Amino acid sequence: MTIRILLADDQESVRIGFRLILDSQPDMEVVGEAVDGRQAVELAAALKPDVVLADIRMPRMDGLEVTRRLAGPQAADPVRVVVVTTFGLDEYVHTALHNGACGFLLKRSGPALLVEAVRSAMAGDTLISPSLTVGLLRHLQETGRPRTAQPAEALTDRETEIARLVAKGLTNAEIGVELFISAGTAKTHIANIQRKLEARNRVGIAAWVWGNGLME
Repeated sequence: MTIRILLADDQESVRIGFRLILDSQPDMEVVGEAVDGRQAVELAAALKPDVVLADIRMPRMDGLEVTRRLAGPQAADPVRVVVVTTFGLDEYVHTALHNGACGFLLKRSGPALLVEAVRSAMAGDTLISPSLTVGLLRHLQETGRPRTAQPAEALTDRETEIARLVAKGLTNAEIGVELFISAGTAKTHIANIQRKLEARNRVGIAAWVWGNGLME
C-alpha cells in the first residue's frame, strides 16, 4: 500500500526537500502541497491523504490549528498529522499532541527520522524528535508521575544504559558514539527495550526511566 502524503509549509525549499525524500521511498507518494494552513485543510478534504506533514508557522492558519481541525476530537474524518517545525518549544509540543498530532519533528531531524515518522503515523504510533523527549517528560512529571510498572522480562545492564540515553534525548547515532557501538546496534537494543517495556515509542521508554527514578 502506498502512503499518500500532503505537505503543508510556506517555504518552497522545504516542500521540495521533503518531496524528494518521501517520493524516493517505494511505499510513499506526495499527492499535494499547501502553502498555508487554510489551503492545507482544503486540500486534505479534497485529496484524502493518509498523512499530513504540517509546519507550525504558516500564513492564514498555523499548523497547530490545522492539526486541531484535521486530527482533533471534533474532526469529522480524522487525518494523521505529523507536525514538522524549526521551533521545538515545549508549548508547541504539548499543544500539537493535545490537538491530535501523531508526531512532532524538528526540521533538522534528518531524512531517516522524517520517513520513520510517516511510517509510525500509519502504524498508529507517535514519534517525537529525540531532542524533545526530555522536555516532554519534564512536563509529564509536572502533571503526574509516569507509570513505573516493572517489565515481565528485566532489562539487561546494557539495555538500561541505553534507555537512560534515550531519556536524555540522544539519537541512535549519538548513542552509538557514546557507547562505541553502531547506530544499527543501538536501534536493535531500543527495539528490544520497547518490546520488554511494552512502550509504543522512545517517549514511552523515557517515561519508564524517569518514572523509576533512573535519571535522578
